[in-house]
This record gives sequence, C-alpha cells and structure tokens, in this order.
Amino acid sequence: MSTTQERVSVDHRDALRAQLLAWYAAHRRDLPWRRTDDAYSVWISESMLQQTRVETVIPYFERFLKRFPTVEALAEADIDEVLASWSGLGYYSRARRLHAAAREIQDRHDGEFPQTRDEAEGLPGVGSYTAGAVLSIAYGLDEPLVDGNVRRVLARWFAVEGVVTKAEPRREIEGLAAALVGGVNDPGSWNQALMELGATVCLPKDPRCDSCPVMTECRARARGLERTVPELPVRPTPIDVELEMFLVHDHGRVLLRRRDEGGRMAGLWELPTREVAAAEQRLFPAELELELLQREEVGELRHSITKHRIRARVLRAVPGRDELPEGWAWFERSEIEALGVTGMTSKALTLGRARSR
Repeated sequence: MSTTQERVSVDHRDALRAQLLAWYAAHRRDLPWRRTDDAYSVWISESMLQQTRVETVIPYFERFLKRFPTVEALAEADIDEVLASWSGLGYYSRARRLHAAAREIQDRHDGEFPQTRDEAEGLPGVGSYTAGAVLSIAYGLDEPLVDGNVRRVLARWFAVEGVVTKAEPRREIEGLAAALVGGVNDPGSWNQALMELGATVCLPKDPRCDSCPVMTECRARARGLERTVPELPVRPTPIDVELEMFLVHDHGRVLLRRRDEGGRMAGLWELPTREVAAAEQRLFPAELELELLQREEVGELRHSITKHRIRARVLRAVPGRDELPEGWAWFERSEIEALGVTGMTSKALTLGRARSR
C-alpha cells in the first residue's frame, strides 16, 4: 500500500482544496448548526447526526437547543427531560452519554467543550469523529474527521483498496484526512465540505460525478471504479421480529412500562409489548397477573432497529384491575409528551389516536 505522502502530493492537495472549498462556498446547504461556530451547538448537532438523516435532525436540534440552550442547562437537567427531548431520534445511549458529558464539562472544564483532542475524546460519547468536528468547526484547529461520507469521498479520490472498515484501509483513510486538513486556512469549512460532497454528490450507489467539482482529481473515476469503491463489509442478514403492542386504557389514561436500566433503550417508557414467537411469555410480570379484556385490533406498524425488521400488531385493551408493580404507571395523554418513550411506542400512540378519530 502506498504511503500517504506518495498519495497526496502538494499540487494534488492544493487542487483538491481550491476546487472543493470554492464549490462548498457556492453550494452548501443552509443548515441551522452551520449558522454558528458555538462549540456546544456543534457538539449537539454532530451527536444527533450520527446514523440519522439531516432532515430528521433539524427539528430535534432546534427544539433541543431551545430547551437546553447551554452546557449548564443540559448538565442540570433531569435525564428524563433529556430522553423526552430525544424521543424519536433513536440510539438513546447517545442522549445518556450527552447528558453525562455535559456534567463532566460543567464540573471539570468550566462549562466549555475542551480544546484538545485527548480531553475531548475523554468525554462520554465523544469519539475521534465528534472531537475532530467540534475542534475544527468551533475552534478552527486543523483536526481531521472521518465519518461515512468522508470515508467514501477519500476512498474514491485516492482509489483506496480493500474493505474500508478493516484496519489497513481505515488507517490509510485516516492518514489521508489528516494530510488534507493539515495547514488548511479554514479547517472547519474543509471538513464540512468533505461531508457535504459525500452527502449530496459522492453518493453511495449512484455518485453524481458530472456534478463533482473535483471529478478530474478522482482516481476511482479515472479508473472506472466510482461505483465499486469503497468496498464495504457484507451486511448481516436482517432478522424479522413479530410483536404485539397493547394500548391499555383506563378512564383516559394509558398504561406504560419503564424499560430496565442497562439494556437497549434503558429507562424509556413503552407500551406493554410481547414477542409473538415467545408463545409462553407473560405480557406482564408474574406478580401482576393483569388480564387484558376486550381486545380490539387498531392496526399494524413497521419499525427497524439495527439489523432487526419489526412488524407489530397494535391492539386496544382494558385492564382487569388497577394494581401495578414497580416500573408500571398510568399516564394522561398530556403527560406522555414529557416522557422519553421508545420510537415504536410513539408510532403506536400516533396510530391509536388516528384510528380513534
């Protein structure tokens, strides 16, 4: 494998910088987190954008900053408030780590996101990518970042061989990112330009090469490899899961269960749910033995979590008694808006409201 120095000559680097930055200045999307260089805002946006589409993040970002405008506000908030504001974005461990990191920033860094990579990566949930984003965009430091978009762009520009998530290709791409950002006049704009090109032009399946400002510098394009580079790992076979979810009502209230701490979606509230394949699984804890009466099908929803493809039947029911064990509670509909609920529960409640009109 070629060294980074062999792959990135000064002339090649300068051509890439000039062409890409000129394109970015003229074509970049107007996104709310690009209207500020505030480290806190950049950090929140980058945390939300991990594995989530830009269009989905925009309203969450704006509501989150309105509710928690500063590190101090986020650090002092109850975790339930944070989860409620995050509800629907998925990957809820991000919200928990964000909250923990805010407290650490408040306690150990005088309320300011740290300005060194080591200190930044020492925060809960802040890895190499997030650290590079905040340090370059907010503080103007020539720190590299590599996300999926940047990885794809650099792999094509330099025709990187091998599965890009494996050790050698990954290290090569990280070296290329560092070489390209080193000494650039505006590291934040450069890193955002790389991400923007990957998000809007250098697309995974159908790259828009004719619209690319650096097409003439792209080695994969020159070799006719733009649709086969980068080489990606084989995706795991999806797992189909069939569930039943119960809208249990009592005098306008809805029954919810709090998920256990430490597992997936820890601490979030959900409707009573069971997997259909587990025929002997109890719906409720053994000590409750709550019978569901008058079951009525509301509808069906679909949901995806990592490699799981979920199909859920939503059923309306009424309880046989009110006594509930720890972790179960009745909520008025107006109260549910302030809770952190699972994405499937949010979908089921919306379906239930639509079918009751």
